[in-house]
Amino acid sequence: MLAAHSDWSVDKRKRWITIGRLVKHKWILDAPRLTGDVSNLLARLVAAAQGEPVAFGIDCPIGLPRAYAEQLTGFRDFPGFLKGLHPDAPFFQVAETIEEVSLARPFFPAGTVSGPGHKAALAKALGLADVAAMSRQVDRPTRHRPAAGQLFWTLGANQCGKAALGAWRDLLLPAFESLQVKLWPFDGAFRALARPGQVAVAETYPAEALRQLGLRLEGSKQSQEARQGVAAGLLRVLERLGVQPAAELKTGIETGFGEKATGEDAFDSLVGALCMINVLHGFLPDVPPLPVDEWEGWVLGQIDLPVEGVSAGAK
Repeated sequence: MLAAHSDWSVDKRKRWITIGRLVKHKWILDAPRLTGDVSNLLARLVAAAQGEPVAFGIDCPIGLPRAYAEQLTGFRDFPGFLKGLHPDAPFFQVAETIEEVSLARPFFPAGTVSGPGHKAALAKALGLADVAAMSRQVDRPTRHRPAAGQLFWTLGANQCGKAALGAWRDLLLPAFESLQVKLWPFDGAFRALARPGQVAVAETYPAEALRQLGLRLEGSKQSQEARQGVAAGLLRVLERLGVQPAAELKTGIETGFGEKATGEDAFDSLVGALCMINVLHGFLPDVPPLPVDEWEGWVLGQIDLPVEGVSAGAK
């Protein structure tokens, strides 16, 4: 099996990927590197796997808030909706003004906006009851982490909307045309989806994965010193998971992936890859802790529920 995890970003310079191969029950893990051309990324991984299964993780949302999706017509689930989109569809064009927002064009804003009330206005324009309805269950806070960014809001450091649009349009849509691509958890349990000649794609969250691995950063992951602080723990995780790191990867871990700003992206790429291996080994469930929602999706390996509990909208 081949497993790869891409730390995703709208900035090509911040897209890093870590690739590992399972050989005789042992994972051989390469050092993170730039992802490169994403339009044929999954095809390149399939070619490298030489017929073996490909497990692919990506740090961006894969799914839609149920309150939004329930207003769509003609689609039964998120995979069907995504496969039905054209790359030039209005859906992929972030609205400049709130007046341009609609179900067909839900992402906002394209540029900077000032003053209060913009998220509430976005929720109203989408026919949602409130701002909270723009979040999926998995985006909401848990006992161990704060809330993730809301998909349709595209402004600020915590936004994830533009990254999701780029991944869906530039990575997944081209792959659907020529490859056997299955989206977790919509198409089944993760380990079952990792079949020969097939690509199993899952959403990851490096901050969540770090906790799953039993590690904690003392400081910001943007700090080389903080990343170096978990080096010994990361090496223990590699040993526990039966992972043999390439020499360059071991050096990267020990040095906190260097002092450049991209060290943070390489670090997240590795943590996400270890999350996938953790799940593929069976140390964490490969299905969500909630019954599978055909629209919202989930984060691979996450077992914590939202602190406010399960809403009536989940199936």
